[in-house]
Amino acid sequence: DVNTMAVDRPPPNVLSSATAALFATVALFVAVGLDLPQAANAFNHDPLLLRGVPLLPHSESIRQKGEYWQGRQLVQLSGWVQDDKGEWVWEEDDPYAAAAASAAASQVDGTPSDDSAAPIDGSEAMKYSASATPTLPSGSFRPKQSLGQNFLRDGNTVMKIVRSFGRDASETIKVRSDGETMIEGEVPGIRLVELGPGPGALTDPLVETFGTDVLQCIEIDPRSVDMLTERHPNLRVRYEDVLQTDYPALAEEEGGPLSIIGNLPYYITSQILFALADASHTGAVRSATVTMQYEVAERIVSPTRCKAYGILSVVFQLYADCSIHFKIPPTVFYPQPKVNSALVGLRFVGPAALRQRFAGVRPADLRRVLTSTFQQRRKTVRNSLKKLAIEVCKGDKEAAKDMIGGEPLPLPKQILDARELGDCFALSQELPMDWASKRPEELTPGQFVELTRLIFGPKELNSGDENQEPLGKKVWRKLKHGSD
Repeated sequence: DVNTMAVDRPPPNVLSSATAALFATVALFVAVGLDLPQAANAFNHDPLLLRGVPLLPHSESIRQKGEYWQGRQLVQLSGWVQDDKGEWVWEEDDPYAAAAASAAASQVDGTPSDDSAAPIDGSEAMKYSASATPTLPSGSFRPKQSLGQNFLRDGNTVMKIVRSFGRDASETIKVRSDGETMIEGEVPGIRLVELGPGPGALTDPLVETFGTDVLQCIEIDPRSVDMLTERHPNLRVRYEDVLQTDYPALAEEEGGPLSIIGNLPYYITSQILFALADASHTGAVRSATVTMQYEVAERIVSPTRCKAYGILSVVFQLYADCSIHFKIPPTVFYPQPKVNSALVGLRFVGPAALRQRFAGVRPADLRRVLTSTFQQRRKTVRNSLKKLAIEVCKGDKEAAKDMIGGEPLPLPKQILDARELGDCFALSQELPMDWASKRPEELTPGQFVELTRLIFGPKELNSGDENQEPLGKKVWRKLKHGSD
């Protein structure tokens, strides 16, 4: 029935006033002939109260682990330890604590101890506690508007981002019971890439949590490159534009799929996300935990029949499990943006599941259908697809009319098998009979796949065929971005 509570070092202002009053009182007792221990006994406290922390009553049997009884509560002293002589000292003054702090510092510098193993997933990040408020470098290091820089400056927000990343990364790392990864040839462990680290608000806790062996950063600002290299000499910082990064090649270098984290610039958020979607065609990216404008986040997770539902919704609900972790106010950034932000988690389903969802449909054909329909979103699907249908039918208007006025095609065997197993995506994939009279925002991502099959023709694929057509290296990102 005993409750416990922790006692931390009192704030400086409380400590100074309490200590001053206590010094005066103890001086009075000494003046009348009592020594210091007797003066302390008069208050039923130890002399250590002079440093601002009450200790346990004079019962050596319970004076072992920095605890004392206060009524029916067992109070635990936080920050105090007993040295080998039985003296109470602050933890940072204890030689053993100093050694532990030194080991922790080596982790921050990216040089883990010999007996530490590389993290297999993001579970360590989920234990990360709030750090000090990130400090921005003084002098000439000012955010550049041309780079869309808004630096994080709130330790609590940084903690929540790191923890959310840990959940996203862990959920997408598939490990067998024997400890090996599910993907043949993949090097076990997490491969962490931070996009646009800036002055390192996220980088510092990531280095502290994961070390520099599994973390690398991609940064286009040379000031940040120099700063991070100086702060973490062992950290790999690529001086590169994130829009030009070849993620499949990077994943191949690292030995497996990448886990992405970053505070993204607003003006290129969509293009970065489309590049990651393309990279998921080959399994190069398994998760992304990124900040973005709140309105963009709403589009990604929007259900059908909503104004926010559009191309972003269809693509990323097809390619990944999407969620908004939390909303971020402007006040945690410097300079403060004029809009709210959000942290979004994208857990990519991977190439195998993606092929099952497409069931022979080419992603490039889906892009043409989405562009045609959502560019004229107030029109019915039939009217918005007329031009594309005529093009596909090579100018035959009658054939095009029959195509966009006919009944839906039967679902492929892959989709039917998935529906039998209760796959939620497959269950929402069948086109309704009146699909042509609907508006684009009324069709689910799966139904858009089937609409694409109707326009460009059916194509059955054998999931075991090693020579099946690639999903494409550049489908959603712009042709000028990345290598060919």
